[in-house]
Order: sequence, then C-alpha cells, then structure tokens
Amino acid sequence: MKKKFTLAEIAEFLGLSYKGENITITGLNTLDEATNSELSFLANPKYINKISSTHAGALIIREDQAENIKNAILCDNPYFAFARCMGLFQEKEGFFEGISEFASIHPSAVIGENCTIYPFVTIGANTKIGNNCTLFSGVYIGENCLIGENCTLTPNCVLMSYTELGNNCYLQPGVVLGGEGYGFVRTDFGIQKIPQIGHVLIEDNVEIGANTTIDRAALSKTHIRKSTCIDNLVQIGHNVQIGEECFIISQVGIAGSTKVGNKTTLAGQVGISGHLNIGNNVTIGPQAGVIKDIEDNKVVSGSPTMDYSTYMRNASLSAKIPDLFKRVSALEKKLMQFEEKN
Repeated sequence: MKKKFTLAEIAEFLGLSYKGENITITGLNTLDEATNSELSFLANPKYINKISSTHAGALIIREDQAENIKNAILCDNPYFAFARCMGLFQEKEGFFEGISEFASIHPSAVIGENCTIYPFVTIGANTKIGNNCTLFSGVYIGENCLIGENCTLTPNCVLMSYTELGNNCYLQPGVVLGGEGYGFVRTDFGIQKIPQIGHVLIEDNVEIGANTTIDRAALSKTHIRKSTCIDNLVQIGHNVQIGEECFIISQVGIAGSTKVGNKTTLAGQVGISGHLNIGNNVTIGPQAGVIKDIEDNKVVSGSPTMDYSTYMRNASLSAKIPDLFKRVSALEKKLMQFEEKN
C-alpha cells in the first residue's frame, strides 16, 4: 500500500514547522510534475519562477521565499529536508522474509538473527553474516567472509573468499568484491599470471553502486574506509586504499596501490595511475587523467591534471586556437614578404 502522511506528520518527522492546511501527502515530485496531493521543494533560486505554475500540494521552502505559498514546510536547507522525506516515502525493496530452503548455505557458515536470505543465494564455508542482513537472489559469498550487521546485498552481488564488509553497508546489483587483481608479467616463457592472495576490507556505512568491482589485493588488503560512497561502474584495483567519506562517481578507474585521502571527490570517468598518493579534501574534475601525486585541499582537472584555474583558462583559450592559427599564418606570410623585399 502506498505510503501517506499529513503535512503535520512530515514536519514533525523533520523537526520543522509548517504553515497552511494539514493536507494529506501521497508522494513526492518535482515542481513541474507534482500534483495537488504531492510534496515538492525549492532549493535552487533559479527555479523560483516555477512556484507560480506548480500544482504541488505543498512545498519545502525557505521561509523568506514562502510568502505566497499556501501550504509549506519551512526550513533553511530545503534540499536536505526533501532528501530526508524521500527516505520516509521509500518503499521496502523485495517481498521475501526469512531464510529460503532454496539457498545454499554451508553447514559451517554462521547466520545472525533476523536475516532475510532469498532463494538461490550461496554462502561458503566459515563465513559469518551479522544480524538484520538481507541477501537477494543470486548473491554469492565465498569462504571465510565476514559481513557485519544491517547490510543489504542486492541481486547478483559477489563476495569472493576472505572479503570483509562492515556494518550498514549497501551493495547495488552486480557488485563484485574480491575478484583477483590484475597481475600479469611478461617472461621468456610467455605471459605469467601473478596470484592475488590478499583480501578486500570494506568498513562501516559504505554504499557501492551497480556493477562496480573492487579487486582483492596481491598481498595484504584493498581497503575502503567508512562512509565512502561509490557510484556505478567503478573499477578499483588491487591494494588501493580509499579514505573516509569519499565520493567516487561513475566510471572512475583507480590503478593498483594508489592511496586516496579522506573526503576526496573523484568526478565521472577520472582515471588514476597506480602507486600514487591523492590527498585529503581533493576534488578531481570529470575525465581527468591523474599521473602524479596530488596534495591536500587541491581542486584539479584536465588530462594530465592541472590546477583547476589553469585548466579553465586553457579551456577558454582552446576555442580561440583556430583563429589564432590563422592570424599567425598571416603574420608569417607578411614576415616572409618583408624579408624577400629586404
């Protein structure tokens, strides 16, 4: 059944005040598409002109922008408040409860209390699953893995042997943790594979997006620290270490043994060479190519990377290069004509 809340109930949940009628809210939507029973929000001032045309039943909005709004929840940070509402209205994923008889669980595996294990899950020997975990169909967990409490592994996630997952982690479909790192060497006998005998450690409160792969270490561990958020289609190589509260956006690739500091953001399609040190509070722009260490608190972009202000100056000049080329060619011709005359 679809969730419904009164405006007063939502305001109380958020710890905020509201004005207008205590209408029933049946869902959330954009300013453009919301109906008279739905809640929307205004966070970016450039969309303020849409307030007059929206059909939303109520808005989450700053108090100084709410003068002509009939029904509103008032706050200083509408975007954050609306994000919390999304959690309030979020429907539970899945339908199954308990442990399916069609799951393959090794007798030596230990399953915590109140876990949900869907049909066709495989859990290997000596693996431990914490309390309140949910494993959807197609999940494979190898031998000697350790999974904390309140974790959700959505369909077709794979955790190879000796992978460790902290508490409150969420893995989107198709995540692969602990696949072998890319280790090969050319020899007189042809290409030889280097065994990868380390493991992967994921700390608490980490979310990993769909079809992201994090390779097991050659030795020791590949380590993702707490509260880091990783997007879809990210490749993290063996022995990489990533700090706390990082944002790693789609299609990032990080080569082996690189270290990334805390609260660093890697925008989409960033590529980072191996054995580098990326500092704390660093922001790397989209499609950047990183081939050298980056100090703390830097904002860089480009391939190879450079300071963001330099990159923007170069980008603004690049469009003028064809015209500049024509001007230089014309000057060269004039110079040649001058030299011929003299």
